[in-house]
Amino acid sequence: MAENRASVYAEGVPCWVDAQLPDVEAGKRFYGELFGWTFEDWFGPFAQALKDGEPVAALVRKMDGRLPTVWTVYFATPDAAALARRIRAAGGQVVTAPVRAGELGVTALVTDPEGAVFALWQPGEHSGFGRRHEPGTFAWAELYARDTEAANAFYGDLFQEALFGPDAEPDFGRAPVSDVFPAEMPPHFLVHFAVEDVPAALEDVTRLGGRIQAPPFGTSYGTVAVVTDNQGASFALLHR
Repeated sequence: MAENRASVYAEGVPCWVDAQLPDVEAGKRFYGELFGWTFEDWFGPFAQALKDGEPVAALVRKMDGRLPTVWTVYFATPDAAALARRIRAAGGQVVTAPVRAGELGVTALVTDPEGAVFALWQPGEHSGFGRRHEPGTFAWAELYARDTEAANAFYGDLFQEALFGPDAEPDFGRAPVSDVFPAEMPPHFLVHFAVEDVPAALEDVTRLGGRIQAPPFGTSYGTVAVVTDNQGASFALLHR
């Protein structure tokens, strides 16, 4: 078992990510070479990505071509139904009501009041990341919002303990959309994966058929570059 594995993630802690892709096999080749992931068949149409034998992400084929090609971040909760009700009461929306994923857990898809999409995960047999905060694994999620004060209020209330509690070590933050993206870009979460060398990783991304959306820039949490994979899903590379 990985030393940095968390058996239980507190409510509001990013605990999982997955990518909705048109071609999962192409995704396996891209991310397998970029991050050193291996893959195994998992629940239903999902392929689970492993780093050194520990779960780090999942890829799934889009069932509807009209859906976006995108990475989604999941926030842990002990009760997905209760959290979904709180999100709705605070002005967010429930896109997909909580549903059980076999014995793995319960999931739901929601949005904040500005429409940024994220998911909830109530763990069963699957608690989430087996590895994180190391090269080739999840390292951060940044919310790009239009109204940062409204985002502060919404997430500060929703995930107060994870963000501001005495033991809080937040794995997500927020910034104005216009800091990195065109002003017309919808609010969204950007999943960050850790790398040892951002320029070298960018060379790999382009060699594998991806593209650079934003070249390296400094943030309060490290050096970041924004890219897309070979099918158009955006994510970020992060070096701390």
